[in-house]
Amino acid sequence: MYAKVIVDVPAKQTDRPFDYRVPAELAPWVAVGSRVGVPFGSRVLQGFVVGLVDRPDVPDVRKLKDIGSVLDSHPPLTEELVELARWMSRSYLCREITALQAMVPGALKAKYERLVSVAEHRPEELAFLVPEQLEAVRWVQAKGSVKLDDLVARYPALSGWIKEQTAGGLFRETKAIHDRLRVKTRLTVFVEKEPEELRLAAEELPVNAKRQKEVLAYLADHSEPVGLAELCEQLGTGAGTVKSLAEKGWLAIREEEVLRDPYAGRSFKRTEPMALTPEQQLAYTPIAEAIDRARHEVFLLRGVTGSGKTEVYLQAIQRCLDLGKEAIVLVPEISLTPQMVERFKGRFGERVAVLHSRLSQGERYDEWRKIASGQVSVAIGARSAVFAPFASLGLIILDEEHETSYKQEDAPKYHARDVAIRRAQSFGAAVVLGSATPSLESYARASGETAWQAGPSGEEDAFRRPFTLLTMDSRVEGRPLPPVRIVDMREELKEGNRSMFSRPLHQAIEDRLERKEQTVLLLNRRGYSTFVMCRTCGYTLTCEHCDISLTYHQNSRTVRCHYCGYAERQPELCPSCGSEHIRYFGTGTQRVEEELAKLFPGIRVIRMDVDTTSEKGAHEKLLGQFRDRQADVLLGTQMVAKGLDFPLVTLVGVIAADTVLNLPDFRAGERTFQLLTQVAGRAGRHELPGEVFVQTYTPEHYSVQCASRHDYLAFVGTELETRGMHGYPPYCRLILVTFAHEQVPLLVRTAEGFASRLKERAAASRGLQGAAAMEVLGPVASPISRIKDRYRFQCMIKYRGDARVTDWIREAAAAYDDLVRKENMQISIDVDPQLLM
Repeated sequence: MYAKVIVDVPAKQTDRPFDYRVPAELAPWVAVGSRVGVPFGSRVLQGFVVGLVDRPDVPDVRKLKDIGSVLDSHPPLTEELVELARWMSRSYLCREITALQAMVPGALKAKYERLVSVAEHRPEELAFLVPEQLEAVRWVQAKGSVKLDDLVARYPALSGWIKEQTAGGLFRETKAIHDRLRVKTRLTVFVEKEPEELRLAAEELPVNAKRQKEVLAYLADHSEPVGLAELCEQLGTGAGTVKSLAEKGWLAIREEEVLRDPYAGRSFKRTEPMALTPEQQLAYTPIAEAIDRARHEVFLLRGVTGSGKTEVYLQAIQRCLDLGKEAIVLVPEISLTPQMVERFKGRFGERVAVLHSRLSQGERYDEWRKIASGQVSVAIGARSAVFAPFASLGLIILDEEHETSYKQEDAPKYHARDVAIRRAQSFGAAVVLGSATPSLESYARASGETAWQAGPSGEEDAFRRPFTLLTMDSRVEGRPLPPVRIVDMREELKEGNRSMFSRPLHQAIEDRLERKEQTVLLLNRRGYSTFVMCRTCGYTLTCEHCDISLTYHQNSRTVRCHYCGYAERQPELCPSCGSEHIRYFGTGTQRVEEELAKLFPGIRVIRMDVDTTSEKGAHEKLLGQFRDRQADVLLGTQMVAKGLDFPLVTLVGVIAADTVLNLPDFRAGERTFQLLTQVAGRAGRHELPGEVFVQTYTPEHYSVQCASRHDYLAFVGTELETRGMHGYPPYCRLILVTFAHEQVPLLVRTAEGFASRLKERAAASRGLQGAAAMEVLGPVASPISRIKDRYRFQCMIKYRGDARVTDWIREAAAAYDDLVRKENMQISIDVDPQLLM
């Protein structure tokens, strides 16, 4: 048997599979999806088996090398996931190995260590060595092999000589593969005798063996295996007591694998299915029918905030589980996870695994293993949970499907929505995309507005089939949507109010404090102030490595770049003119928190942003405090705008609705409408009525006006008309190609050469109607023209789904492979980009 292996070549990734012979002793362990260690030149590298064949594609099979090792007892990837990686490589113009690596947990992303051993040599070669060199050789011989870094650290004066000798001299260099994590184990006590035998043994022990008697008596009543440390703690005895009993044959102490449980010790209140409202039933029925018939169908569930979408999800999952199938639930941000976990664990208990980035690497690894081994049937998590290795998927749900966080910004630049749809096709599974404010691309596919069809090589794929639209326009129990009041901050300035709080919002916060109700305040900008400027000369503090202004953080008295992390101390004098008139402009969440304390003495504020939620469990802790009424105000960035449900929240305030609206992005209006609608939905979700205040300097903008009326359809009508006039999605597809390098001349030449190649292809593709297969815009400097000391240019390609376009772009990029490798030029290709910055 022979295996086709995609090898993880760090220096030069390739999509070409290499043929290897499968040794007879490894044959039972090698399958499609296995991780293997393979010889590659003089190195040993990790690879993924993507195919098994009887005859390889080489003329002389005797020249093939053997697979060296199998890295896992069970393949970490299924055949379906291997095929999905192939599809991702074609669809998102990424390397196949990159897609495969994205599917496995971080613990299985191998790292390589450089090892050296003593090569075969003649004794006379050692005669010319100085004593320290000879000592180094003997030390390596004694060890067998050592890390190259350890050898250099032990003999730093010999580093140059060691380098010479590893290049075909006395030392032979290899690379060893090591996973970043191993399984967790514990010493476990197993009872080897019957309970009556243990009791008799306890009686026969000497009187002074009191502790041993206690251990035997306890185990006679509790015969199930128990951790050694746990047993000793419970009985107040030492490990030596238990080990002495094991030596006598009454017990056995063995190392046992233990799965890490991020929710160990937590109890979740059991919930039962609720009676569905008529609207919920109308949405649930076609989903259930698709699940029953194993029919692949994509449903777009547009339900206003508070309409009960989660209950529809839960009952659809139960239908799936009743049929012996599995389900994946994706949530857009970690801030949603605590409440979602509570709801799903409360309904399905131990059948739920949780996958998200705030778990430790070990916890994520073990949750993933529960899925792979079939111990759980439901996976809930953020974007990467779409790769949960289930073998019998019946349903995939994306909550808040419009969220941009479903798009991966690093290679492979996939969109979880489209990957979910592709996976569901393979299983004949249903997909539910839920949102109060669906993305225009999704809504257009559900309403027949898209003017293009797509798919690599014209195949039936995740981008072609229309969606089925389901709507829920009413809140549960007929509760009204909260009234939204737009406050024109220009008028507030004219009236002399220079505070960040308008007078109506100030009064509303006072009223809630008196009534002991709670408030949510949104400002989509963290830090204390958004930029620091000298009022004497106009100099603005900018990052040394990025063309972006530094944000002032008062807690640490630093100015910080939110792109590369660069930070420096708060300046006392202007670096340009030496003036003392350094001032802080703009408003961040820290400044709002400080202002609240000044205006409302004694107010209790919980601030949620990246700065306060960096530690593990911080989201859950802060939201738990707010739920327990330990705070009057929850202040935060967009993480407080979605998914939160608190009975006492009756006021929502948006401090500045224009922060997103003014970005140079054609989706700015859509994002503003979605953010305002989502945060408004946090108010009045239970018995107490809610109220929303939106502060803005552009109250006439249609996205603000439509959000104030909760009118999604009116917004969509206006936005689609604008997109159609300018030829933006959903009336076309986009591909953004970004070039980055330290040298501007080389960067410009590369970007212009790349664009010229594509423009020639576009001109040659013009048909009888004069329409080209694609339109190439640029290259131009990116909106943020430098990040991490690299200058950036970009090209935008518009096309209507012609499968040739992605092939042309791949060919154009391949022409610069040598430049990428030798000059460290970065060429990033983003299919269907969500951010154009």
